[in-house]
Amino acid sequence: MTVDASTNDENQDEGVLNSPLVNRRHLILGGAFCLAAGLAYARTPQVVFPVIKKDDFEKLIPKSIGSWKFETSSGVVLPPPDALSDRLYDNLVTRVYSASEDPAIMFLTAYSNTQDGVLQVHRPEICYPAGGYELTPTRPIAIENGLGGSIPANVFTATGRDRTEHVLYWTRVGNEFPLTWAQQRLAVVKANLKGVIPDGVLVRASMIAPTVDDAMPHLTKFAAELNRTMNKQGRALLSGIKANA
Repeated sequence: MTVDASTNDENQDEGVLNSPLVNRRHLILGGAFCLAAGLAYARTPQVVFPVIKKDDFEKLIPKSIGSWKFETSSGVVLPPPDALSDRLYDNLVTRVYSASEDPAIMFLTAYSNTQDGVLQVHRPEICYPAGGYELTPTRPIAIENGLGGSIPANVFTATGRDRTEHVLYWTRVGNEFPLTWAQQRLAVVKANLKGVIPDGVLVRASMIAPTVDDAMPHLTKFAAELNRTMNKQGRALLSGIKANA
C-alpha cells in the first residue's frame, strides 16, 4: 500500500497547529502584542488643556492696567505670517496702553493649548528682524509678578528705521519658563515624557525710549500691574501663578 507523503505532511502540520502548545503560544504572543500596544498608547502624549474661545481669552486681559488704559489695537509689531499661523495664533491679543503719567506700552500676548514640537509660540527675536529691526543681544532678567513672586523673562532692544523699541517678554510652556529656543523645546520634551502635550503662552511688553535703562522701570511696573489686575484664570494662564494667589 502506497502512502502519499504530502498527505502525511499536511496531517502533521494540521496536528501541530491544533496542538494545545501552539494555541497557548498564540494566546501568549497575542496578549503580549496587545499589552505592548496598550502601553504605547498610554505613553503617547495627550492634549490636556482645552481650547479657549477668542472672546473668552480677550476678556482675560484687562482694559485698564494700573494707570494705563487700552487705547488701540494697532501699532504693535506682529509675528511673521506662515503656514501655521492660523493654529499658532488662535488666541492673539495686541494692544497699545496709554497713561497720563507713564509712557505708552505696546502689549502682545499669544496663547496655544498645544506645544507639540511643531506648533510652538514664536519668540520675539524672530518677528522683529522679520520687520526690519536690528536687535541687541537678549539678556535674562527676573521680574516681580506683583504678587510676591518673580517671573524669568528676557529683555532686548530692537532698532528700526523709524523707532527704537525696548522689549520685555516671557514665555511659559507647561510649568516651565524657557529663556531660549533650546529650553523651549526641552520643556516640550519633558512634558511629553510625562504623557502631556503642554500649552504655551508668550507675553510681551515694549515701549519707545532713549535707552533700555529709561524703559525698564516702566516695563517692569506694567508687568507687575498686569498680574495684579488680572483675575486668577488670567494670572494662571499668562504667568503660571496658581489659582490661590
